[in-house]
Amino acid sequence: MLEDLTIKDFALIDSDYLEFTKGFTVLSGETGAGKSILIGALSFLLGGKADVQQIRVGKKEASVSGTFLLPTGLPVRTEYTDEDEPRNALEWLSFHGIEIENDRVLLRRIIRDTGKNGAWINDTPVTRGDLAQFSSFLVDIHGQHEHQSLMKVTEHRKYLDARAGITSDVEAFTAKYAVLVAKRKQLAQYNLSDSERLRKLDMMSFAVKEISEAKLKPGEDTALEEEQARLSSYEKIYSDADSIDQLLDGDENSVLGLLKRIRRDSMHITELDKSLSSLDERVEAAFYELSDIAGEFSSYKNKLVYDPSRLQTVEERLSLIYNLKKKYASSVNAPLSEVISYFEEAQKYIEENGDGNNKKDTLTAEIKVLEKEILTQAEKLSNARKSTASVLNSEVDEILSKLGMKGTSFTVQINQKAGSDVEQLCGPYGKDDIEFLISANPGNPPLPLAKIASGGELSRVMLALKTIFAKTDNVETLVFDEIDTGIGGEVAVAVGAHIKNLAKNKQIFCITHLASIAVYADNQIKIEKSVSGEITSSNVYPVEGEARVAEIARMLSGDSDTSQSLEHARSLLAKFSGGD
Repeated sequence: MLEDLTIKDFALIDSDYLEFTKGFTVLSGETGAGKSILIGALSFLLGGKADVQQIRVGKKEASVSGTFLLPTGLPVRTEYTDEDEPRNALEWLSFHGIEIENDRVLLRRIIRDTGKNGAWINDTPVTRGDLAQFSSFLVDIHGQHEHQSLMKVTEHRKYLDARAGITSDVEAFTAKYAVLVAKRKQLAQYNLSDSERLRKLDMMSFAVKEISEAKLKPGEDTALEEEQARLSSYEKIYSDADSIDQLLDGDENSVLGLLKRIRRDSMHITELDKSLSSLDERVEAAFYELSDIAGEFSSYKNKLVYDPSRLQTVEERLSLIYNLKKKYASSVNAPLSEVISYFEEAQKYIEENGDGNNKKDTLTAEIKVLEKEILTQAEKLSNARKSTASVLNSEVDEILSKLGMKGTSFTVQINQKAGSDVEQLCGPYGKDDIEFLISANPGNPPLPLAKIASGGELSRVMLALKTIFAKTDNVETLVFDEIDTGIGGEVAVAVGAHIKNLAKNKQIFCITHLASIAVYADNQIKIEKSVSGEITSSNVYPVEGEARVAEIARMLSGDSDTSQSLEHARSLLAKFSGGD
């Protein structure tokens, strides 16, 4: 749920801070006041396209930030692979190592006049793609904007599966399909010609033997290189250590000799003036510290021994490691860990491919069993989808009829994947390709949702679908823009009632110019344009009480001052919104 939104220098908005609550919030204002700018700012925050033209005239950058309260209790996997996709907002954050506090997350995005833009989730910088992926679990915007999960064909299968109650069955199917894919890859290795397989086994066996005999230790190359540098520079090191030793404690004119005289004089003067006791203590501390340093350097110098045989041993060992890196690492400058990894992979290959035809026969049998099980499960999933699709078609058509789209036909298109064997017929989610289609007028062929021209029609289709999917859809915040285009009267009342009902389980924002929709809202925000000199601004603020009555009256008749329109507005609010 979106709790607050801060907008700075975005389009016509100078600076606005808004707090939001649950339920149905309507956004209203005169035509051209900038209602869509608020939605544009939210879309920008959620990963929408960034353009320098979004920056307020005369400013260097625009910024938008928002706090979201995340849903609790959603399942979060603790073990996953790079191929696994997060299933909800909490899991996305877990996958990316981003921590949250008090079940809240702060999104922030800026764009500068240089064209450079940045995005953050809490304090973690993220790419626009990451931001869009994460925020898709939080908000759906429906209208002339890109942030719509139902416009993505890949999401249609998920919605249908949720409506059919088979989401967990599909996840289990996907896991089993992954096992099948892995076993097919193994079998492909065995299907290499015997000569090629044996050649690779010999090569891997030789590598394992050679690396094993080297008895490598992690990080050994770095330690040896450091030791080689010390041994090769023995004379210079000894000379420097001896110089330091002499300067520190060589004779009475050395550092320690001078400090002894300073310490003697300091002790004497402190007896005459006690205020210098702290300085005397520091002189004493410096003397003892430098005495300790001198002792350490002297001990180091006395232990230095030139060992040409050890230098030869180190250089021979480094030469061996160099040759191993040349063979088994990406380069001679690569870390030794690459050689060790190659050793482990070679061992694994030998284990998996050393059994020859026996392992191949076993894999072939296992794959046949898995293919049969997967095909059977895919058929069950397909049947459940087809059964649910017919129900969903009727449910959506019924709602659309009430929303002023009588004659519109919604269709869940289910096509079987092309192919001639089980591998081609099935994918990780079954045997079906699924897409939602719409026929806006009787007799017209159904088309993809993206082909619907009217933003108002598209928003009403989304409203119908969201009404049905409300209990299974994890996205908690929905935004409807232009939903009232081309409607009025009883249809507008029906739209308002539907949104009000949907807002029992969701946070809803809706831009509208119709009072018959606005009166159903739990909260109302007004956007109005003002001009100061040559500067135009859009101001955004909540309206309550009599201010809201006046705004509804304006929406009803264009006049917020007449007693008749005010009374009409007051009665509608009392009836549909519970009064203000």
